[in-house]
Amino acid sequence: MTGPLACSPWMPFEMPPFCCRGLSAALLALIFCPGSGEEAFQVYVWPEQQAVKLGESWDVNCSTSCLQPEIGGVETTLRKTLLEEQPQWKQYRLSNVSEDTVIYCYFTCSGKQVSTNTSISVYHPPEQVLLKLQPTWVTVGEYFTIECRVPAVVPLENLTLTLLRGTELLHMQSFGRSTVAPQEVMITHNITAHKDDSRHNFSCQAELDLRSRGGGIIRRTSEPQALEIYEPGQDNQKAIIITVVLVLLLLFVSSILLCFVFGQQWHQRRIGNYGVQAAWSRLRQAYQA
Repeated sequence: MTGPLACSPWMPFEMPPFCCRGLSAALLALIFCPGSGEEAFQVYVWPEQQAVKLGESWDVNCSTSCLQPEIGGVETTLRKTLLEEQPQWKQYRLSNVSEDTVIYCYFTCSGKQVSTNTSISVYHPPEQVLLKLQPTWVTVGEYFTIECRVPAVVPLENLTLTLLRGTELLHMQSFGRSTVAPQEVMITHNITAHKDDSRHNFSCQAELDLRSRGGGIIRRTSEPQALEIYEPGQDNQKAIIITVVLVLLLLFVSSILLCFVFGQQWHQRRIGNYGVQAAWSRLRQAYQA
């Protein structure tokens, strides 16, 4: 069989080796020939995904495999500045990133345009983590509240707050989706006071995990807070000590008062005896005279 059927995939393996040279030559021409090869060019953007702090700038690189592109660039709603360029690549700076957005990178080669895109995710780190214990002193067995507050953070769906007693995990909470603008978040946790709570500091850790958005992990920890613990046995001992001291003080004061009273009475008796003797002497002298 001759003609096109000679190159059929069902042809026996003993067919002449030159039967498919036409097809191989066509494929090689499509890949390597300047005229048709430019149609198979690629466009790249780097980084492919990036987390950018709210209000900051970000540099993006757009490149192509086309040797002689006709035109290329970046399409975005953000303010862009061309930093540097070569025939096959361009570098832009995107300023004042204020919202999540998609950046499009494109090149035109031999009249054909190819584009790709990358995404920007805006974040605001948990710069402050505030912890409060209510009340700051408590009796063993009673409840107290741990409150953790982050004044401004975004995105909330990547935030986790963890309450710790020393290194022991007490409570962990994540959050749902939020708006682009930074928001305040707060969690509270009620817990029973234990005898050894006074030996450990309480703290709150905020973790913003941006790895799924092209960033890293940002952690902030609050200032440690101490809890004062009172035991009922200690209060009884203090009451007993105070009572004993008051009784001893009362006895001491009473003994001083008694000594003073008895002293006054003894003094008055001595003065009274001397007065009678003096009057009797005067009376005897008057009679003799």
